[in-house]
Amino acid sequence: MTRSRVIWLSVTGLLVVLVVWIGSHTYWADSKIPMPPKGEALTNPFYAAEKCVRALGARATHDRVFAAPPSDAVVVLSGWHWSVVRTRREALERWVESGGRLVVDRELVTSGDDFEQWSGIKRKHWGADDRRPSRFGSAGCRPFDESFGDASQTATPTQLSMCGVWFSTSLLSDKPVAWALRDESGIQVMRVVVGRGSVTVINATPFRYQSLFDGDHGRLLVAATELRRGDSVHFLSEGDSPTLLAWRGAVRFGPLVMPSAAERRSLAEQIRGTGEFALRHGDGEALHAASVRALEDVARRRVSGYTGLSAKDRGAALERLSGINATEILSAAYDPRSHGPHQLRSAIAVLEAARRHMLVRLKRS
Repeated sequence: MTRSRVIWLSVTGLLVVLVVWIGSHTYWADSKIPMPPKGEALTNPFYAAEKCVRALGARATHDRVFAAPPSDAVVVLSGWHWSVVRTRREALERWVESGGRLVVDRELVTSGDDFEQWSGIKRKHWGADDRRPSRFGSAGCRPFDESFGDASQTATPTQLSMCGVWFSTSLLSDKPVAWALRDESGIQVMRVVVGRGSVTVINATPFRYQSLFDGDHGRLLVAATELRRGDSVHFLSEGDSPTLLAWRGAVRFGPLVMPSAAERRSLAEQIRGTGEFALRHGDGEALHAASVRALEDVARRRVSGYTGLSAKDRGAALERLSGINATEILSAAYDPRSHGPHQLRSAIAVLEAARRHMLVRLKRS
């Protein structure tokens, strides 16, 4: 047998052994690949939450205008400006005081302390000199201890996993706390009694889009709303796309007003669609940067030498002009944690709210 034949047989044998090994160590199986949302699931941020509520025997609706529901109903606010319309705010307050259950998330925007004064729930902002907990800034999911009433209870607490918490702040109140979720960073979910009703504040956005499937957000929805069979739950938001606000604050190119065309798509619709696409598919950083530039542009027009101010002095100037807490504005603008997938919407909403209040005061002056 020649040498070349021996080599050929050896290589062929090795190939046969390799094929047999691969065949015996592999198998065919079906794999489920999640598809991107479409239809109402794409446009309604509470689509999954509504489905969950209905599956538990309650009724759910998505509203964009507040109309006082029965006093035993539940209202979940997200992407909502508390202070912009006084009559609407007072109607919400009266409804809660008559027995309604109000739940608000991190995307509630306020100017001043209207909500804090009424509800009794305030935000503690971490300062540069504060001693922060060792896990401060974690952007993932982590467990929180559930407590009812007295926080000094000794029984082993139930834990709920919550994701996307804004750890630059925590919640506090001078009122008795009826229910809370807390860890070493402080209280991140709090409920207090207001009149015959209650207000629950969540320092995250756990019920929007697919966030409901993260952590224990389904259990959190039931606990936060005190959901019972037959309840009526109203999910309320002013706009499903805060990116529209960021686009309005971006640098303009070309004329301010374009010639209208009968067949042209609605400008607001186009901006909302483009902004939402950018936010969901990786260009959220660009929208955030546009919001920061727009805010700084207004600030430079109002404050002499704004660019040369220290971060502390800038924050003080922004708070004075907008009525929004300086730490909250600076965190939304410059803290890298505000760029996460769960925090980006809230950061853009805070920046745009500050910019708008500054513009209103600029026009008045």
